[in-house]
Amino acid sequence: MAKEDSEYLDLTQHEIHALKHEFNLADAHTHQSQSPTQRKIVESLPKLWYEAEDKMQHEMDEKFIKTFFEVQRQNYALKTPTFLFYAASIAMIAVANHLRRKNLSVSLMEPSFDNIPDIMKNMGVSIKPISEELFHDIDNLYDNLKKSVKTDAIFLIDPNNPTGFTLSGKGKYAKKGFEELVRYAKDNNKLLLLDLCFASFMLPDDELVIFELYELLEKSGVSYIAIEDTGKTWPLQDAKVALLKTSKDLHEEINIIHSSYLLNVSPFILNLVTQYILDSKKDNFASVFNLLDKNREIVKREFKDTILEFQEPKSRVSVAWLKIKDPKINATQLQRIILKKKVYVLPGTYFYWKDHKKGERYIRLALARNTDMFEKAVKKIKEALKEVN
Repeated sequence: MAKEDSEYLDLTQHEIHALKHEFNLADAHTHQSQSPTQRKIVESLPKLWYEAEDKMQHEMDEKFIKTFFEVQRQNYALKTPTFLFYAASIAMIAVANHLRRKNLSVSLMEPSFDNIPDIMKNMGVSIKPISEELFHDIDNLYDNLKKSVKTDAIFLIDPNNPTGFTLSGKGKYAKKGFEELVRYAKDNNKLLLLDLCFASFMLPDDELVIFELYELLEKSGVSYIAIEDTGKTWPLQDAKVALLKTSKDLHEEINIIHSSYLLNVSPFILNLVTQYILDSKKDNFASVFNLLDKNREIVKREFKDTILEFQEPKSRVSVAWLKIKDPKINATQLQRIILKKKVYVLPGTYFYWKDHKKGERYIRLALARNTDMFEKAVKKIKEALKEVN
């Protein structure tokens, strides 16, 4: 039996329980099968193992970093040092360690995945919410930030999990949002924190302009820390690498924290993840995005004219954010009804980490699943919706 929602303390506890279910649409980790070319990489595992064994750690680090940022179209990032971690959550703990040591308070986007505020709170960092909606008005972003932010640092998740919102755009708004954010942070002596762990999902999107974000950051002179990750993009059974970059003024302080946590990331994992990145470079991320696009269309089709309203994301992230239109039922109740059909979804409750009531109007579905299983799960959810009334 599932716990009552009141017994769960965060979204990850939901996700842990969901791992026991066949129709698990909770966590955003990649659970889909390998593409034909990815299967060839798996078949070459012994070769990759011995290759990593024969090379120096530094070589594997540099090869991975170069491949990652070139494919992300962030070549300017190669001009400055990069710290590697074996998970984005560990990189986030390192950031929180720095914030605590400097006694810095943080304005953090809401909604967001709640392990970020949890890590901050567990490390004794003072955090205050700042609504994602404030970032939607790019023309007035600078003034709105100046009125709203009363902390030492501002923390943006871009693209945001769960909504898919990004400051990036097209035309005159291609990079204006980030320019205004950076200008505000620099003018007002704010530390800029960036979670870019979903940035790969913007790469094949013709609607958004990819620009050299690290060039903007470095040339502005703003103090910043940015985290990138491979964990939500490729189906690697949670073999992953996180990357952390800082402005020059913070490098030595983060270096001390980084070396206190770990010596290195596994050279074998670096070699393996590098091959998956190169594979996506060859097929323009088709193996990743074709699946997500199919599953997203299933959500739109099956939930049309139901109480669930698909929230169109600005970027094609690997989750679907659905608003509950019926005021008589909330996310906690709906999640339990859906679970009776053996399907596990996440209630939106804890994404609004400061105001859980706002999150009770949403549920989140993970899209990175084999389409056959995903479609069955969505149809079961649709059946469950008939029981609401």
